[in-house]
Amino acid sequence: MTPEPPVLHRRLQAIVTSISNTSLTLSKSFPEHGLPTETVPFDYLIYALGSHLPMPLNLWSIDASGNPVPSKPTKKGRQLPVYHGIKTQGIEWMKEHQKIVEDAPTVLVVGGGALGIQFATDIANVHPTKQVTLLHSRKRLLPRFDEGMHTEILNALYSFDNIDVILGERLDLASVEEDKTSDSGQRIVRTLAGREIAADLVLLCTGQSPNTGLLKELHPATVNPGDGLAHVLRTLQLGVLPAPQTSTDKLEASLKQVTLSDSAPKADVEVTLQETPYPHIFVVGDAADAFGAIPAGGNAYYQGEVAARNVLRLIKRSEGASEADEPLELYSPLPPAIKVSLGLDKAVIQFMDGSIHHKSDIPHDLAASTMWPLYGIDVKDENDPRMYD
Repeated sequence: MTPEPPVLHRRLQAIVTSISNTSLTLSKSFPEHGLPTETVPFDYLIYALGSHLPMPLNLWSIDASGNPVPSKPTKKGRQLPVYHGIKTQGIEWMKEHQKIVEDAPTVLVVGGGALGIQFATDIANVHPTKQVTLLHSRKRLLPRFDEGMHTEILNALYSFDNIDVILGERLDLASVEEDKTSDSGQRIVRTLAGREIAADLVLLCTGQSPNTGLLKELHPATVNPGDGLAHVLRTLQLGVLPAPQTSTDKLEASLKQVTLSDSAPKADVEVTLQETPYPHIFVVGDAADAFGAIPAGGNAYYQGEVAARNVLRLIKRSEGASEADEPLELYSPLPPAIKVSLGLDKAVIQFMDGSIHHKSDIPHDLAASTMWPLYGIDVKDENDPRMYD
């Protein structure tokens, strides 16, 4: 009898509760896949746990350890559905939140990044009689992109009769916790400048938080205490932040850099000088402090490719392959690029060359059906039921 070939790929749906140098612990075991305990050993790990949104936009009903997170009932007493990583749960969660938006006569969207802009314009487009206010702490929208993007988006916002825009004022987050209400039952929050804003629903689009708690538990110095991002080398290997330097240490380091600067590019010097106790662990996507890369799907995809190629190079080295001396690939961020929807059927796009273009007649599902063939599923159109199973 011919023995069955070894299983090369396993797809497990579980919560990672802890990570060690050589294994991770899951919320459940998979004896049917040859994993009788919750511990899964690894030789190489690509950490791609992304980031999460603030409440009430965070889908997850569990924390990083797999424990349930209680959710408050809505004003109408509806209990929100739980989400444990299953697609059908996510769809139900989205439907329930659509009802919450529908029930709110007025909406305050806090944060003028891409998410806040898209929320404000989508809500205003779907509910033309609903009053929407967009509050942004800066004078300029999307400051990491060309100023033309700010101008085009601001003009689009002003074209909606039911959108008010407040720029240059930051929300006082303490006022959100005060739970102050008006006589009509609207929530009242205020900016640091003292302006009070009343709305039936407040959506905080104030940025995403990296999911790096597991790495911090593994080694606290792998995570930047300021922004929570994982420290990585140019190879996207997990690194360790240097200890605070004394004045003498800083002088010696500067002199060493001057000596080396004539003989090697900066990126190569960094990789040469920075050793890491975790050369087999890579971090990509929103969780990584990836040298100024904008946290976006395209950048995460490219980082994942770089990390995967470097893992293959390390495997070849361990096997003594002829190309074992091939250096690891260094990651450099791509130029800024973004597509921002402005309601259900319009968008503005900045390409990598800095040019800005408009697009109309965008399908309401943002052409989601075009992604499925990448995973081997040839869907017919946006109505194919397999996309929603």
